[in-house]
Amino acid sequence: MITVIRIAGGLILMAALAAQAADTAPEALVKSTVDEVLAVIKQTRDRRALVDLAEKKVLPHFDFKHMTRLAVGRSWSQANAAQQEVLERGFRTLLMRTYTAALSQSSGGANVEVKPSPHKPGNSETVVRTLVSEPGRKPFSIDYRMRNGTGGWKVYDVVVENLSLVTNYRGSFQSEISRSGIEGLIKAIESKNRQQG
Repeated sequence: MITVIRIAGGLILMAALAAQAADTAPEALVKSTVDEVLAVIKQTRDRRALVDLAEKKVLPHFDFKHMTRLAVGRSWSQANAAQQEVLERGFRTLLMRTYTAALSQSSGGANVEVKPSPHKPGNSETVVRTLVSEPGRKPFSIDYRMRNGTGGWKVYDVVVENLSLVTNYRGSFQSEISRSGIEGLIKAIESKNRQQG
């Protein structure tokens, strides 16, 4: 089971993927920016500053449409274009609020070891593997599934201790769709976002 601390660690490191040029190797994105992100966390717990950090460092570098499509699973094709857009926006907000809450709980004292990537030039997908350790806590792994498109390398899934964020949401999304359809899922995501807001 993914603990809050492990989720926090994974979400903190999401920001590490965000600040570099599109032609930088995926593992270099993690290596070169994690210290900057953790330094900001050490300096502030202000929610507005953390939201700003997430907006600038994280959101532009995630493929939320692909993430949402994967999380909704086979039911994605049942949604019309307007519903798909609402689902993507809602899922983005849900992840943003989770991320901001995780940032506010972190000490910023994590040490991140980036493992050599199996990525080969010309491949459009890769996995960046990391090992995160914080004082007083057992180290844990975080893998970033990324793909390279017109906007450069973007994350489409985060795997903490072999548990996929997308797969985790897919189970709950499918249950909601089975109960109340695509509109029910949209309402459930909106409700969760209101509760977290």
